[in-house]
Amino acid sequence: MKCSFVGGLLAGLLFAGAALAQEPSGRWSVEKAAAWHREQPWLVGCNYIPSSAINQIEMWQEATFDVQTIDRELGWAESLGFNSVRVFLHHMVWEQDREGFLQRMDRFLDLAEKHGIGVMFVPLDGVWDPYPSLGKQREPRPHVHNSGWVQCPGAEILKDPARHDELEGYIKGVLTRFKNDKRVQVWDLFNEPENTNKSCYGDKELPNKAEMSLLLLKKVFAWARQVNPSQPLTCGVWMGTWADPGKLTPMERLQLEQSDVISFHSYSKIDKVKECVQNLLRYQRPILCTEYMARTNGSTFRPHLEYFKEHRVGAYNWGFVAGKTQTIYPWESWTRTYTAEPPLWFHDIFRSDGRPYLPEEVRYIRQVTGKVEARP
Repeated sequence: MKCSFVGGLLAGLLFAGAALAQEPSGRWSVEKAAAWHREQPWLVGCNYIPSSAINQIEMWQEATFDVQTIDRELGWAESLGFNSVRVFLHHMVWEQDREGFLQRMDRFLDLAEKHGIGVMFVPLDGVWDPYPSLGKQREPRPHVHNSGWVQCPGAEILKDPARHDELEGYIKGVLTRFKNDKRVQVWDLFNEPENTNKSCYGDKELPNKAEMSLLLLKKVFAWARQVNPSQPLTCGVWMGTWADPGKLTPMERLQLEQSDVISFHSYSKIDKVKECVQNLLRYQRPILCTEYMARTNGSTFRPHLEYFKEHRVGAYNWGFVAGKTQTIYPWESWTRTYTAEPPLWFHDIFRSDGRPYLPEEVRYIRQVTGKVEARP
């Protein structure tokens, strides 16, 4: 059955009205979230890591922090009309060199601001390799999607609730440093916390990962609330369409009930994306799609980007410049052998020299963002 946006919003009003009395301590009110949303442009951009980095550690360690590449590639983002990027951090780099890490974050924010781009930082991540390490990172496995991306924290900390508090200083330290920084738009606290990474690292994952990550996320929200940043907090739901509030998992319930602004992931065709947005309207809060765009899944810029703009849903595609993450290859490259560039890229927009992978696609993005006028 089709649900109109008006109908969905009316249902949301009833649901939210009943829930307001039970707002978690410190969570922004619906009105405060709406006021923040009115002050923002339509947030549009990408998940960004420089093409010279295989993962978050390589991006942020002093020896491999690549200012030249970041500056050049954020210039390409500016050329598309992007005004926001979602960027992953790592606690191990903080522990290695706290002040240096914060200075590099500040430098990154300077470079983004130079190109008219704000930043959504992601302090924690539950996806890919559960055993991160500092120092020189391994080289990419040929033709394999995200072969070197690492979790934050890794399984050694996540599996032990007594060690979760080791992350308090990191979360509070980073948020405190930038809590009133207008260059930071949103804090996305924990990416896909309970992802089991079955096709790539499933045999190395914790059997009780969902339970452990739920315990940690509860603490992370509490630590972030103690900092009380001027920017909203979020943590995105990422499986299904969340049609029935009574069937949410404990993780989804925590994410949706604690977030100041609602965020979600969808690599599906446009009909499923519409279902997601319509269902999430019940929370009466700004909505951000913090991951989408996987061409071979039918998740594409056209028509998704126009839809997001029409309904003022923030839009962050995965991938930007083809590089060491190798996300031009699909997820299935972990289980199916590729020996050359795939016939259709999975993610990413530009080749490493700045040439668009699909020039018509780039023209379309610029048209939607208003970077160029639509053709008559």
